[in-house]
Amino acid sequence: MGSAAEDAARGRGVARELVYGNTALVAGLLVGNGPEAWIAFDREVRRLQRFPGVSTGRLEARLCHPDGRIRAKALAAWRNPPAELVLIRCADWAPQVRERARRVLGRVLAHHPVRTRDRARRALNRPVADDPALVLAALTPLTLRLGGREHGGWAVDQLEAALAGRYSSLAAWWRPGLPSTTWSWNSLTPGQRAGMLERLGRSTDLPTRRFAARVALAAGRYGAQELALRAAAEPDPAAGRLWTDAALAAMAADGPDDAVVDALLASRFPPVRAAGVTALRRAGRAAEAERFLADRAGSVRACARWLLRQDGGDPYARYRALLADPERVSGYAVAGFTEVAGPDDVPVLRGLLEHRDGTVRAAALAGLRRFGAEVADPVLLALLEGPSASAAREAALHLMPVARRLDAAALAARTGREWRPHTRRAAFRLLQGRGGSAELRASVALLDHPDPGTRRCARQRVAGWNWLATLDEGAAAQAELGGLLARAADLLGALELRLAHAPGDLPGRAPRP
Repeated sequence: MGSAAEDAARGRGVARELVYGNTALVAGLLVGNGPEAWIAFDREVRRLQRFPGVSTGRLEARLCHPDGRIRAKALAAWRNPPAELVLIRCADWAPQVRERARRVLGRVLAHHPVRTRDRARRALNRPVADDPALVLAALTPLTLRLGGREHGGWAVDQLEAALAGRYSSLAAWWRPGLPSTTWSWNSLTPGQRAGMLERLGRSTDLPTRRFAARVALAAGRYGAQELALRAAAEPDPAAGRLWTDAALAAMAADGPDDAVVDALLASRFPPVRAAGVTALRRAGRAAEAERFLADRAGSVRACARWLLRQDGGDPYARYRALLADPERVSGYAVAGFTEVAGPDDVPVLRGLLEHRDGTVRAAALAGLRRFGAEVADPVLLALLEGPSASAAREAALHLMPVARRLDAAALAARTGREWRPHTRRAAFRLLQGRGGSAELRASVALLDHPDPGTRRCARQRVAGWNWLATLDEGAAAQAELGGLLARAADLLGALELRLAHAPGDLPGRAPRP
């Protein structure tokens, strides 16, 4: 499955192949693509069939036809089209089409194979009457996308009902031990529902993960510790928030649980860690808040400071102690200190500009910039040339407002290949801040730079350059401009070099009459 845009492009391409006479199986061509592929396929087939003389007898094309009567007749055929298209028709704007689609959906699902590109899973390419959870899981992303339509809520309701063990048209065709041609009803077994939720919860489709989390939480399937572990492991912030809130609610109902708190604190996701820090108070472990004062996430640091104050502590004093200890100070500790410090603490931050750790120097620079404190140009230029990329970025931000007073030749020299990449990038940003011919010279010089980001930025600047404005800088700039333009044309080409003014206005050309 690719991105949504790639899937949609794939769906439109398959639609054109279908309408213009390709006889390949549509479902086979869309294997491995996301729900956007099927939605785009439906829309493109309908659009193409609006043109005079464009029509096809293929069942898939008739299911997507602009005329609702043709769509309804296609649903009445006994042949089994892709279940995805029938599911889309269940949200059709025409009542007779969607009602018929909802009646025949069970029959279509009974003969719907689970298709996959994975050769190791060829055994799954069979009717799913013996494994309904598999096909329902495969259709869930499309079902959730359709849920946003005016009549799309029906399929989502049916999916939730199937997962809850209630009657559902999505599973009304299945019963263990009976042939796949037997239409009957039996709810999914608890094991099947649990397996399906686990499968949906591991999906790479974010709406599907969130749906699975909501359904699992509504069913009350997990205890507080399991909820905390899932919150800590969940990479999606929205789903992680659901698991975290549920874990906190379970602790509020059952009482503090150290294992739950520890699981939340161990998460690498800031919102989950922040919830764990807040939970320390109810667990009687407020003293542990100090070790989160230097957390990498600002939200976690803020929760730690709040908890420390609730416990009678002083975050400012703790931060000063951290900064005074060379072995414990870190860039995040400095960042936390600036969040509680004031202008009177500028000397403390200045003293950290010579620290051996580049992240500490960068955080100190960020704090000084926050308080509007000036730093001498030689100090900033030295940091620009230093080994720390983060410190160089902060130094460039300090120098940007005063870039015009810097030596353009010295900055241009720092864009040479003998300098570190972060130094070259910072110097180029400062030359961009200067503007004029200094920026143009540096941009042209960097058109073939080995660093992709620098090269891309230089090409964008040169491609949109206002060459006439540069002529106003004097005779020296005019004599140089022709050479710069020639080099830019050689490296970019005439098509990419979009000249905003006629060539007659440039040096070496006759002026326009």
